[in-house]
Amino acid sequence: MELFTDWHTWARTDPELRRLLPAADCDVVAKAVAFAIRYHGDQRRPTGAPYLEHLLEALEVLVRGAAVTDPDVLCAAVLHDVVEDTPCTVDDVRREFGDRVASLVDWVTIPESGGGKGDKKAAKEAYLAGLRGAPDDAIMVKLADRVSNVQTLRNLSLPKQRDYYAQTVRYIMPLAASRDWFARWYRCWQEEHRDLA
Repeated sequence: MELFTDWHTWARTDPELRRLLPAADCDVVAKAVAFAIRYHGDQRRPTGAPYLEHLLEALEVLVRGAAVTDPDVLCAAVLHDVVEDTPCTVDDVRREFGDRVASLVDWVTIPESGGGKGDKKAAKEAYLAGLRGAPDDAIMVKLADRVSNVQTLRNLSLPKQRDYYAQTVRYIMPLAASRDWFARWYRCWQEEHRDLA
């Protein structure tokens, strides 16, 4: 199973990206990274890692893994949690990056449940089930987001590993099935984590 953990800082990511994409596209992605940093600030992942690492992993998955070059999709990958996890709104994203990027970010934003833990879990599962109707580009952003999350699944507690594994197999892998690179990656991932089934 290939891991995507090389681009954890923008200083490391930028030169690699500029080797692979046109300069103008890299400049737009750099703007998205600066925007994400401004909103996410000092946020940390549950593992304690800086939030930016996750955003750059999703970007790395799309560029190095799935060979995506569309700058709007790459910007949406960098911005995919900014509405869900910060005070940023979809309209803020639209003003800075246009309708398409804002729409992709909106698709991959889990709606607020407004209730307790059980309501939150139900809202997330309803959201994941609803992704079957999402545009292809939004699904690619979600698949890259989940690759970033599950490639280091073993860092979580065993109950969380099992829950996340089951959720990924049930909702995410069917989305990956018709997208060759993602389908292969997730099959390898599933094989390495079969003990969690």
